[in-house]
Amino acid sequence: MPKPVFRSGSLDNPSLFPEDIFERIPTNHPVRLVSQVVDLLDISVLLRTYKGGGTSSYHPRMLLKVLFCSYLSNIYSCRKIEKSLRENIHFMWISGNSTPDFRTINYFRGKRLKGQIHHLFAEVVRLLQKMGYVSLEVQYIDGTKIEAASNRYTFVWRKSVERHKTKLEEKIQAVLASIDAHIASENQQSNQDALPKKINGQLLKEELARINKKLKDSPALDKQKKKQFKELQEKHLPRLEKYESQLAVLGNRNSYSKTDKEAAFMRMKDDH
Repeated sequence: MPKPVFRSGSLDNPSLFPEDIFERIPTNHPVRLVSQVVDLLDISVLLRTYKGGGTSSYHPRMLLKVLFCSYLSNIYSCRKIEKSLRENIHFMWISGNSTPDFRTINYFRGKRLKGQIHHLFAEVVRLLQKMGYVSLEVQYIDGTKIEAASNRYTFVWRKSVERHKTKLEEKIQAVLASIDAHIASENQQSNQDALPKKINGQLLKEELARINKKLKDSPALDKQKKKQFKELQEKHLPRLEKYESQLAVLGNRNSYSKTDKEAAFMRMKDDH
């Protein structure tokens, strides 16, 4: 049986003339394109934010290259960028072996680039288009559906709101009519105050104020009617106002998310 042969690779025997590890980065790697494009950017406005004197600073062009390379690699955390600068060969190359810490990166991104990052990104796109890497003639819209944390149980549905609101309005109408009739009979008066056919939050407040005024003139409610009146004030009125607010948010839509009111529900193939 032939004996297996393994390649040597001992960590304790470094070569006399170490190789240039950056030669392992292909010439067509995106990190080289990032470096090329950022070198063409006009950063004169950014340079004017630096004051003279004091200790030396990392060059903003180098930090821009690091940030663009990070975003290209879906890395957005300053701590993860700092780690990549020490461990990732592409970050080592584009930074010139500089190792700014996460505080420096965060300060540069949050303070130095404030109000300029959108302009710089737009300039990068224009340069890429000029170099022939992208085309601005055709725009594509990604139709991929990605399920968010706002699942179907965080949504408000128009049909459900309208159904509950209608039932609540009917209940409110019945309670108001009952209380009005009770007050009229106790005072030996005819009930001439006609209730509105369509109740809403504002009309309910007016009706409650009217009934409350009658009670001050002549407290004619028994314990059960007082309980119903209290429920109208503390329970039914807030619910009615909530339903009206939800319908106002819905507008012409059939649903919206409680966590993101601009989002509408989109069904997936694997829905329940």
